[in-house]
Amino acid sequence: MTANKKKIFITESFSQAGRVLLRERDDLDLVEFPNMISAADFEAKLREHAPVHGVALGATRFGEPELEASGDMKVVTRIGVGFDAVDVPALSRRKVPLMVAGTANSPSVAEQALFMMLTLAKRAVEMHSIVKDGKWASRLGMLPYDLYGKTVLIVGFGRIGTRTAKRCLAMEMNVLIYDPYKPAAEIKAAGCEPVADLDAALPRADFVSIHCPKNPETVGMFNAARLQRMKPTAYLINTARGGIIDEPALYDVLSSGKLAGAGLDVFEQEPPPSGHQLLALPNVIMAPHVAGVTVEAVDRMSEQTARNILSALDGQPLRQNVINQDVLG
Repeated sequence: MTANKKKIFITESFSQAGRVLLRERDDLDLVEFPNMISAADFEAKLREHAPVHGVALGATRFGEPELEASGDMKVVTRIGVGFDAVDVPALSRRKVPLMVAGTANSPSVAEQALFMMLTLAKRAVEMHSIVKDGKWASRLGMLPYDLYGKTVLIVGFGRIGTRTAKRCLAMEMNVLIYDPYKPAAEIKAAGCEPVADLDAALPRADFVSIHCPKNPETVGMFNAARLQRMKPTAYLINTARGGIIDEPALYDVLSSGKLAGAGLDVFEQEPPPSGHQLLALPNVIMAPHVAGVTVEAVDRMSEQTARNILSALDGQPLRQNVINQDVLG
């Protein structure tokens, strides 16, 4: 590698569309690393190639040890919008911006949330089995449900929650929004009903869809007490982050008939360990944390991540995508 070039670490899932944008610059060298690299191996790789000036992260953790190993980090980016695996205060102490991919994957996650609602309500897994297993005569014993006229409670009205709300409104659902950081007027203007008390709203909902970030305020938000407040006919969808739902408590309500079903794209431990209780339940549908990584979303996120990196290296980071705004002049 040329000594005067800036080195950019990119995870192997970084799309070709994003790589093209970075390779158009003759002052950059790209270094690829595995998506599932261990913390020790990642730190060693950074030290091997130091100084490293930018990084495009998938799920890899990044904090003080990685900053130290990189030598001269100028920008840390996520090929996505979540950043619970990044030590933001450590970056801020060194004046390194953390940048995310903005709205690049929000349509994809909103579609996945709606897909999970429909899959559960329409009993897609059971209907498939009825035909495949030759049990046609039993079809009227497990009728599907409509989304039409049902009430959905969306927790979090940010980039993804707003798009999920639009899709639910298109299904002619009644949409409640719980987001203490959004003005009621903004929620009403979107055709939705703001609710100030999550506990009071839960018994009203036929579907609850989680779209808030994972932070100390939201970890364990859906604990045993909250889950007990939901209707026994209701469904819970989580395409946000594992840990927002208390998984043992979720198992209890699902296995005892106190909750109709759940759709989970995320888990406390990923992948969930073999023998995890939730894996055995017939009223749970699951995905391997891919709601925001469709073919199109990966392209959009990678391209936006490349633009984020270039903007920061050029001294003009795209402010709307910077999480730790305190580092900006």
